[in-house]
Amino acid sequence: MDDVDSEALADAAYGIFEILLNKELLARGVPLFARVEGGIDFEEDFRAIFAAFEQDYPPLAAALLARFGSQDAIYDMLKRGEGVTPSRTTQMYWIVEDNPSAGEVDVTGEQVGKWLIFSDAADVDALWQKVRDATVAGDLGISSKVSTARPNPDSRDDRKVIYVYTKDWSDEADVMRVRERLRALGVTGRIGYKRNIETFAGEYAVRGKKVTYYSV
Repeated sequence: MDDVDSEALADAAYGIFEILLNKELLARGVPLFARVEGGIDFEEDFRAIFAAFEQDYPPLAAALLARFGSQDAIYDMLKRGEGVTPSRTTQMYWIVEDNPSAGEVDVTGEQVGKWLIFSDAADVDALWQKVRDATVAGDLGISSKVSTARPNPDSRDDRKVIYVYTKDWSDEADVMRVRERLRALGVTGRIGYKRNIETFAGEYAVRGKKVTYYSV
């Protein structure tokens, strides 16, 4: 039981730390993905952010150090693409990127829905980069996220999925605007749009049952 509890604590600790890290790096002018993909050294910022995390959440910082061994190991993992590149992310089930111009993003609202894009694992890194950059630029919806290399017990096959959220499923013009932007990014095959209403009701695709609200 102690081993299970320590692993669960380390998982929670990493999730909280990554959220804080992304927020603080963005506040300092350059987001994590831009630093990693641009080969920009951010060790000084990383250590300052970790020190603040350690001061505010000593048990969580201790759990991270127990799992990874040192701050150096965590930093090296981030530089290799943890939390940035889907195929290199093993600590989190999802990578999330919000549209900064959307204000306070709440993807759990009942009016929210999302386009679902399924991708072979070999292609998801390049596709995610396009979707992420378009999201940050304000060209898509309010937020996007992608599944990662961490084995997910909820996955039905080996494909990866990208969600592209829009703020209001009833705003068909906006929903279809986002669909056209996805076409321009290379997502030309038919994809489905699912409302949060169906997701919250636990409705998932099975043979003979449609759960997507739009499909184009």
